[in-house]
Amino acid sequence: MTIDRPPPRPGARPSRLRLAGIGARSVAEGGTDSDRQIALPSRRGAPPLRQVLKRLLLALGVLVLTTLIVWADRGGYNDNSDGQVDLLDAAYYATVTLSTTGYGDITPVSDMARLINIFVITPLRVVFLIILVGTTLEVLTERTRQQWRIGRWRSTVREHTVVIGYGTKGRTAVDTLLGQGIRKDSIVVVDPQQKVVDQAARDGLVGVVGDATRTDTLLRAELPRAAQVVVAPERDDTAVLITLTARQLNKSATVVAAVREDENAPLLRQSGADVVVTSSSSAGRLLGMSMLSPHAGSVMEDLLTYGTGLDVVERPVTRAEAGHSPRECADLVVAVVRGRRVLNYTDPEAAVLQLTDRVITIRPAGPATTG
Repeated sequence: MTIDRPPPRPGARPSRLRLAGIGARSVAEGGTDSDRQIALPSRRGAPPLRQVLKRLLLALGVLVLTTLIVWADRGGYNDNSDGQVDLLDAAYYATVTLSTTGYGDITPVSDMARLINIFVITPLRVVFLIILVGTTLEVLTERTRQQWRIGRWRSTVREHTVVIGYGTKGRTAVDTLLGQGIRKDSIVVVDPQQKVVDQAARDGLVGVVGDATRTDTLLRAELPRAAQVVVAPERDDTAVLITLTARQLNKSATVVAAVREDENAPLLRQSGADVVVTSSSSAGRLLGMSMLSPHAGSVMEDLLTYGTGLDVVERPVTRAEAGHSPRECADLVVAVVRGRRVLNYTDPEAAVLQLTDRVITIRPAGPATTG
């Protein structure tokens, strides 16, 4: 059996859709600055309440330390009211000094007290103020660091994978990619919902918030430089529009799209998808197979679940295998990829493997290999 994939036709326009509502778009834009719509892998920090309590304790510690310093040298200070400085006066002086209020009713008069104010209390005042405005400084620092990380990511990302839609299909696709050895930093998730993108960032992925049918959203995901694109939205009509937009931006990337209904699959291929997976019919076929033969259905489910039992793997032909039959390979060869054609292992053309071929094999699940 020889399967010829039709070449993508980016210019083709869909003539019909089973689902209506092409004009309805779900857009979740987080502002005019595009950087705000990119979520890099998050770094876990302490809960906000704990951070606030920590700052309050630090500020209280600085205040207590300053009070003790003044109290220890209370003879070098003068209180305009009674001339004596007790512990309460020391705490009062520390409070108004650290907060830069400075009423002047208690002042250092000895040389030692003034030296301590210069070299000890003044730095403590600076530390106290930094603690009080720490939240603002942290926000500014985090924003600057985030912009730097986004700029660095944009300058280095190449040949990555863009997964559009982080629902059940998208998450499962990401899990399979990770199981095959794809690095997390080479996967970018695009979804219109902020909470979904935030979850992707918590999972260690780069996320972009926005409507994937819009060119600017896919440009933020650096799709023109991507090697693979997975299109997995909730609706078939949205999948067609996304595929058209993605193929317009990137002519060479491998585009794999998912649809619910079989009759919409040709539209995805006309829009530029290299591979179209029909979720509803695939699930139905698996259900029917499992009903007739539960064991066969179990094997198919095993093959579809990467990393357990048996895995379906595509790899290049080795030099030792070139010139030999697929049956002589160490693992079970079920198909041979030659150019843009997929040859069944029984096809006469696949009787002898070529060095430029790739083979699709079934092998026991194990460490990810890349070829």
